[in-house]
Amino acid sequence: MKGERAGAGAGRIKLDRYDIAILRILSTEGRITKSRLAQEVNLSISPAWERVKRLEAQGLIRGYRAEVDWAGAFTGSRVVVAVTLARHTAQHMRRFEERVAAAPEVVECLATGGGVDYVMQVLSRDIEHYQQFIDSLLGAQLGIERYFTYVVTKVVKSKVDGLPSWASDASLPAR
Repeated sequence: MKGERAGAGAGRIKLDRYDIAILRILSTEGRITKSRLAQEVNLSISPAWERVKRLEAQGLIRGYRAEVDWAGAFTGSRVVVAVTLARHTAQHMRRFEERVAAAPEVVECLATGGGVDYVMQVLSRDIEHYQQFIDSLLGAQLGIERYFTYVVTKVVKSKVDGLPSWASDASLPAR
């Protein structure tokens, strides 16, 4: 979560077609070689790699990671939790966000507009472990007014990285 904001407008970065192509490729092939990346975007190795380093420095590339099949890695429970806070002050929201950011069970937490304040994805050993986690949040006096628990029975699609198919040079705003 570390300060990420959807649609952050300050300090917009101008992207050209090479930058977008590099981002698209790296979002699905983070381990691609420098030479293959350069070949795929039709640049020589040095200019392509300089662009990658610039995109990293600008914060558009936040890291490289493996896509893990968690269901195959452990037999725990995946739970989606929608949370509404009783008070919506910056202090109350920051306190909740700091606690959730420190919780190893929470693998994703999104601040949302609309009916609930946050949607979290929680991984736990089992439902009892999940309930202990929720009880610990409630006991921490974080101002949780209500929460809704949704046990995931099947992952239909899980893809948050990469550009959507509709995104192109023309459809992306100047950043």
